[in-house]
Amino acid sequence: MVLLDFRFIHSSSSLFFPVRAPKALLGNRYGHRALPRLLPEKQFEVLLSKLSKDPEGVKLLNQWFLKDDNAVPPTYVLQPITAHFPHYGDLRPESGQQHDNSVVSWRLAETQLLKLLRSAAAAAETSGDITVEQKQVFYTSVTEREFEEGLWTDDRRSSALLFVREIPRQRARDGPRRLAKFRDVTLDGLLDAEAQGLLAELKSRLYGTSQKILNLHCVELRKGGVDPKCREHAQYLDAVCEQFVSQMKRRIEAAVDSPAEERRRKMWGSTEEDKEDVLVEEVTRHVAVSAELCEGLHGREGLLGKLCLAMWESTNLRHSPLVVHGDAGMGKTALLCKLAQETRSVLDGGAVVAIRLLAARHPQRPDVDRVLRSVCLQVCLACGLTPPSPLTADTHLDLLRFFTTLLADVSRTGNTLLIILDSLDQLADQHHAHKLRWLPADVPPNVHLVVSMDTNSEAFASVRLKLDSLGSFFEVERLSRDEGEHIVDSYLRASRRALTGEQRGAVLRSVDTTGCPLHLRLTLSAAKRWTSFTPLTELRLGASAQEMMSQLFLGLEEKHGKELVGGALGYMALAREGLLEAELRDVMSLDDDVIREVYRYSLPPTPSLIRLPPLLWARLRRDLEDQLEERWTGGVAAIAFNSRRLSESVSARYLTSERRGRSLRILAEYFLGQWAGKLKPATLPGLSLLLSDRKVPPQPLWFAPGLANIRKLQELPYHLLHAGLWEELKQEVIGSAEWLYCKSRVCGVSSVILDLDQCSQYMDCTESGLVRDALVLIKHTLDFLDGHMDVSLFYSELLARLSSLAAAFPAVIGRLCSQCEEWLLTSPEPILIPKSSFLQPPGGALQHTLTALQGGVVCVDVSVAAKLLAAGSDDGVLAVWSLVDRQLVHTLLGHTAAVLSVRLIDSSAHCLSLAADGSLRRWSLTNGQQLLCVQEAVPVDSAPSSVHLHLSEQLLFVYTRTQVKVWRLEGAELHLSGGDEAPLVLGVLGESAVVLCDSGQVRISHPVSRTPTETQLETSGRRLTPVNWVSLPRRGKVLVVSDDGFLHQISRTGRHTAAEFPLIPSLLSVTEDEKILLTGSERTLSLFNISSDSVDRFLDLQHDDSVLSACISSDGRLLASGAADQLIRIWSVTTGVLLDSLCGSDSPVTSLLFYNGFVVSASTAAASVLLWSLKYDTRHTPTPHIPAGSAHVAVTTDGDRVFFVRQQSQTEVVGWNSLTGRPSERLAVSAEVGCLELAQHKRLLLCGLTSGTVLIYPLALPQETLCIPPPESRAAVLCLAVSVQEKQAAVAYEDAVSLFEITTRDNFPAVEGPLGRLPLSLLHAPLSSMALLPDRRLLYGTGGGEVKLHDFGVDADADLEPHRSRVTCVTASNWGTHALVGSEDAEQRLWALDPLALDHTMEYKGFFFEGVLSAAFSDSDRFVFTGSQDRTVKVWDVPSGRLLFVQYVYSPVVRMVPFRNGFVALTQQGSVIREVFRCPDHISPDFNPLRNIRAQYRVTSRSKDRDGRRPAESELQDFNPAQFNLNVMTMLRTKPSSTCVLL
Repeated sequence: MVLLDFRFIHSSSSLFFPVRAPKALLGNRYGHRALPRLLPEKQFEVLLSKLSKDPEGVKLLNQWFLKDDNAVPPTYVLQPITAHFPHYGDLRPESGQQHDNSVVSWRLAETQLLKLLRSAAAAAETSGDITVEQKQVFYTSVTEREFEEGLWTDDRRSSALLFVREIPRQRARDGPRRLAKFRDVTLDGLLDAEAQGLLAELKSRLYGTSQKILNLHCVELRKGGVDPKCREHAQYLDAVCEQFVSQMKRRIEAAVDSPAEERRRKMWGSTEEDKEDVLVEEVTRHVAVSAELCEGLHGREGLLGKLCLAMWESTNLRHSPLVVHGDAGMGKTALLCKLAQETRSVLDGGAVVAIRLLAARHPQRPDVDRVLRSVCLQVCLACGLTPPSPLTADTHLDLLRFFTTLLADVSRTGNTLLIILDSLDQLADQHHAHKLRWLPADVPPNVHLVVSMDTNSEAFASVRLKLDSLGSFFEVERLSRDEGEHIVDSYLRASRRALTGEQRGAVLRSVDTTGCPLHLRLTLSAAKRWTSFTPLTELRLGASAQEMMSQLFLGLEEKHGKELVGGALGYMALAREGLLEAELRDVMSLDDDVIREVYRYSLPPTPSLIRLPPLLWARLRRDLEDQLEERWTGGVAAIAFNSRRLSESVSARYLTSERRGRSLRILAEYFLGQWAGKLKPATLPGLSLLLSDRKVPPQPLWFAPGLANIRKLQELPYHLLHAGLWEELKQEVIGSAEWLYCKSRVCGVSSVILDLDQCSQYMDCTESGLVRDALVLIKHTLDFLDGHMDVSLFYSELLARLSSLAAAFPAVIGRLCSQCEEWLLTSPEPILIPKSSFLQPPGGALQHTLTALQGGVVCVDVSVAAKLLAAGSDDGVLAVWSLVDRQLVHTLLGHTAAVLSVRLIDSSAHCLSLAADGSLRRWSLTNGQQLLCVQEAVPVDSAPSSVHLHLSEQLLFVYTRTQVKVWRLEGAELHLSGGDEAPLVLGVLGESAVVLCDSGQVRISHPVSRTPTETQLETSGRRLTPVNWVSLPRRGKVLVVSDDGFLHQISRTGRHTAAEFPLIPSLLSVTEDEKILLTGSERTLSLFNISSDSVDRFLDLQHDDSVLSACISSDGRLLASGAADQLIRIWSVTTGVLLDSLCGSDSPVTSLLFYNGFVVSASTAAASVLLWSLKYDTRHTPTPHIPAGSAHVAVTTDGDRVFFVRQQSQTEVVGWNSLTGRPSERLAVSAEVGCLELAQHKRLLLCGLTSGTVLIYPLALPQETLCIPPPESRAAVLCLAVSVQEKQAAVAYEDAVSLFEITTRDNFPAVEGPLGRLPLSLLHAPLSSMALLPDRRLLYGTGGGEVKLHDFGVDADADLEPHRSRVTCVTASNWGTHALVGSEDAEQRLWALDPLALDHTMEYKGFFFEGVLSAAFSDSDRFVFTGSQDRTVKVWDVPSGRLLFVQYVYSPVVRMVPFRNGFVALTQQGSVIREVFRCPDHISPDFNPLRNIRAQYRVTSRSKDRDGRRPAESELQDFNPAQFNLNVMTMLRTKPSSTCVLL
């Protein structure tokens, strides 16, 4: 490169944080000495007085300098060159001669003007009228002025870079023309001696003051220039570049290491983010913007006073939030900023103020969760309260509860709090924030909540429905004339400007029509540039803010060019987070339309390197200074519009459909780094296709380990999506595991989910939805780690959820899984690699899980008309959700016991609930308020099945088995007439109650007319004992099933018929149209057609477990049934064919409803309501697993088959095929099952019964059952164990352990024995777990923690070190060298078996739970895998006892068996885990296995004897549990850590 003249950058930004390092390259030209643009009035008149003898000179100065009386003080302004030489800027070819003449004329005029000013200044300085510095202005070049401003008058001299070039001698043949690029020359082509003298003075000053930063280079010119092909010149250029790079790096490193930059460095793209640092930056930003807006607020004192008065009056009362509203641009934001400033004078002086300007980062819309979490964190830190954590505020509902509780806590402590949320209508769509369900309608004392929104927004419509009091609303109206005049005067005074009377009148008249502060601000921004001699015809005024913006754009286009202005403004409007100035210049350099306009009349200096000239952007930026703002994030400033409406106006004017698409593509290509280091085609006037380097930087995902390219993460997905580059989006974002991890790690997994949500809105891409749902499932874990997420955790979780979908979706899901597995296989650290989808996969029929309740769901109701769903829980809470957006609408609190029944009333926005506390309540679904409460409506502690609600047009009935109560809809209770006999209430038909008396009479009571009708039932002399009954209000009759096998039909008129009925149902219901009767009896669901006189069975549907619930769709075609096996089955009503089985509820399905193509399910054992789609993509249907929480389980070593007993009371063992997700066999047993065990190689299933019998099933022929008869004592079987070689089996009874031999006879398995018997004392705790070792030794543990080793060969016992709690796991290694004993406490021990010695005591303390449930040794016995109560799988090194890896699997692992290089395991949820373990030969000493887990561990190991043998006796040191220091909140606030002690 050739170093020409001087280049100086006053300040610069590195990629990640600002490095204030001025950079100067000074050559051999002093630089242009320009005319000053502004001269103070007094100074200019002094200069004119010194030229009194030169009238022509005075005339020339007055011609070029005009007095501006609008400046304060008045100033003389240099007129534009085109004012006298109109063709100076005309570069059109046809105006070439005129342009050249204008250029020559200006140079002559400029020289003459400078000569006049210098002579006048010299005379004025001599006479003492001006100072030497004022005179020097007319001599100093632009170069030296930059030195003055950027080096000598700044405190950054030590960090500056200074390069000076000297030309030692000049050859005679190198005349002035050849040296024109390197030296100053005059107009006639001669060397400018004066300029060279000034340059020598400048260099001399630099040499004297800047030796420490000076880099001096000497070079001789060749043919009047620097030739890179010349060896000496090439060495010179290389030396300059190397010095520049090395010195700049040193300054960057020094800035990085400085304490002042430490925070910024962590926050900008670093994976080590501190939440408090982020909060401090966010609060500081909002406070700074607020203070700036306050300065521009004038007027509004009346409205501000009303707000302050309302806050003061409600300080000690519960009150509603205050709502400030108005049209866009009316100054709501500035008003709230002023309110925040004035708060302390109205409220407590120590009040905490949290203000969030939600439109401050447009076009980005903030997520309501992020806003609330930020506010909560600020308030907690300010008030000394516990901040939100992943445990207390993980989900949206948890966060809302925390926010509400926090307001109450602040109020209770007596602190005064003001929360200001501006522009709620600018919230993002997540959780349907515009509906404002998250906004509390009631605020406690000492807490004030002020919000603002546009009057025409959805948010305002929502808040009007939410708040009843009109006194909570304050409208910001248009400005009055007086307020407008006051704002004009204040603005001009602050800008040190004035207006002429005519100009002032024009401004006020234009704004009078709107009274809009934004309109006035735009007008004043233009008016402050007017001079007093600007004619009225040139004033650009608009009748509205929109017209004013149009005038602004028009003026910019005329001055700078339409493509340049449209490109710059359009790119800023399209960027999600604004653009850095360097990015904007890069992007415009890639825009061929902008480049074509810039070089339409002249070619670029170097055609092979095309960039936007920096000066063009600098000029445009200066003219936009009032419309742009700098947004500082992590130490980097992005530029964006300071007004949302201005951004919208830019989009409307410049971003047409075609241009928007092209601009988005350019932005996408830029952040992809597509043109970095490559040549981009360009077409310029006068040239054919040209390939040029645009000199844009590369865009790697990581700049360095742990330092991400956050700008790429923020911008690329949006631009790829909206540019239509969907294949690139799938490849670079959705299908890139590295991208997903990087953005989740740096920006939070919520930001990735938001990106994928947007993808789903525009793309028909199933894979993006699946990846999004997978990240939603992972989010809880990542949030719990507070962002300290390891890549291995992310990849393994992604693989464990998506691998089952890889074959169906190879393009994206398959590629993701391959990337994850490839990384895990090459990991330099120990790692567990999933080989199956054992974690809940995304997709499938389960679409939504509605959470809000804490207890099991007892009752559910759906309103199709209102599109609402209500559910009541066993803890007395009633929740209402919108089925449109699946968001919680209300949490209704009031009941003190289980909600037994709930009914949504379609005719009104009301809801009825009946609870076990005896109360009946009516609720408003508009505001969630209780409207009516009736106590003792039902007996206290009634059961859900015995309580019924019936609503007629005029009456409300509540009835149980023994009583009926009736109310009018307004709440007045009516009394039914009754007899003396104890009645049995059968139901309500219309407005009549049907009651069965002891005498066999049926009484039909009418509460309005109070005239009962009585009918005697004909039961052949037998007393009618109803078992179950159901009402048919439309048909006017009740169906009653009696214990004698008859179905009775009792009509409203008293008519009675009876017919035999084939079953005694536990479930009895009818369809809404009362055409089909559904009955459930054990595992059979039967359907009956209901006719006028008969009920006919037409369908029997068999289930694998007891039927608990059923419903039929409104069109009568589909039936959904729920059973105790946790499956929902979808049947065809017409054919009885099983259409689908929906798995995933993980609890018995006790409630079912159909709703618009969905099935709604709930369970009394679960706190959520599930929504299942019947139109889902069957390609990602999850394979069903065994029921969660099965009492006993066993799994084969390949994991293909699982055997389980679902409930302890069941007398059946179910074989399950994990590949098909269906039962493979059912093995009936004669008594309850006590335990299960598998002989893996011999393929035998051992089943121990409570009767003492052991049944042995050959898996190949399960019908050929072997039996070990019970002992004489008939003691129950507690535990079973099979030796590693599967030659012996041990059976533990309550009173003894017997040893049996497993043999074969005629190629069929057989059992012989007992070969030995170990009596157990009934005075000690029962045996809880055991392992059969080689040589007939038995290692077992008890419920009291004792551990013993019994040798059947010599009938000898050995006591091992006991545990402090129940022994839960005893596992022998595959080669019989070691055994692991684990218990319910935090301690597990690894024993060497030959000779017997305790090798390691491994103590592990988890966050909540502890205790080992299962274990398995690897094939080589080098590692042992453990499954724990804390829902983790751990890998321990057997030789050292060291913890190698911990993996969270979301459910306790209850069984483990070794498999190849890993294990197969079964979780409590019923999932089968298949994983392999990979461990490198060398593990880094810095490796921390707990970096993804909040836990601590300690290993105490025995040292070996010198000969390598271990001492047999225990020499463990005492362990002090306090060393763990496992305080819960401490663990929440700190990163995971480990403790490992080797003794």
